[in-house]
Amino acid sequence: MIDQLIEKCKLLRLKVCAENLQSVLEMAAQKNWPPLKVLEHLFDLEIEARRQSKIALRFKQSKLLDKPTIDQFDFNFHNSRKKQKGHILQLLNLDFINNQKDIILIGNPGVGKSYLAKIIAYAATHNGIKVLFTTAMELINHLVAAEVDHSLLKKLNVYQSPDLLVVDEIGYLPLGTQGSNLFFQVISHRHEKKSTMITTNLPFADWGNIFDSTTVATAIADRLVYNSQVLILEGSSYRKKAKKDD
Repeated sequence: MIDQLIEKCKLLRLKVCAENLQSVLEMAAQKNWPPLKVLEHLFDLEIEARRQSKIALRFKQSKLLDKPTIDQFDFNFHNSRKKQKGHILQLLNLDFINNQKDIILIGNPGVGKSYLAKIIAYAATHNGIKVLFTTAMELINHLVAAEVDHSLLKKLNVYQSPDLLVVDEIGYLPLGTQGSNLFFQVISHRHEKKSTMITTNLPFADWGNIFDSTTVATAIADRLVYNSQVLILEGSSYRKKAKKDD
């Protein structure tokens, strides 16, 4: 009878129930569990396994290389971090993603923008949210290559589908005419539909140096700022401090 039940669980794709049925029944007999308690326990095991599997999938899809958490973020490093602490912690409830709100992190190199973006991105994957983390140049290079081999629409969908798209390091290199137009397409398609998080070393007034023209820069900034939260991180490079401490 047990073997038959295990096979039926497998047919119903209840893999974890099938794997644990024998041991759960033995434990239930020892603890004198009623039938409903046995079923509840088996289903709880199945649900938790699927939740963990989804989290693992979301992390793999995100292209994050590590799993940073907020307890690793040094709020005492600079006053700007202390001042923004409430806003930063609020972002970790991830409501901005449900509200299709954009987040823009501005600051000099090394102040923690990318690290903070990764913390939020990882928290989102841990909540089963579809995330993609990329650098600005990686995004543009992929889109330019896709335009050459006539797969642009397919590649654009890769950047349009995540509930949270994190584009790191905007502003370190100019994107040129083609890159600016392609980036505009990504932002335009995501506008008020999905959340985008940007990290940049340049204030909005200097975005004309990133994109090919002030017109394109203004169009992109207008879409990002329309329904967004802007956090400015100040101070010297945290990486230099860490290296000095070593």
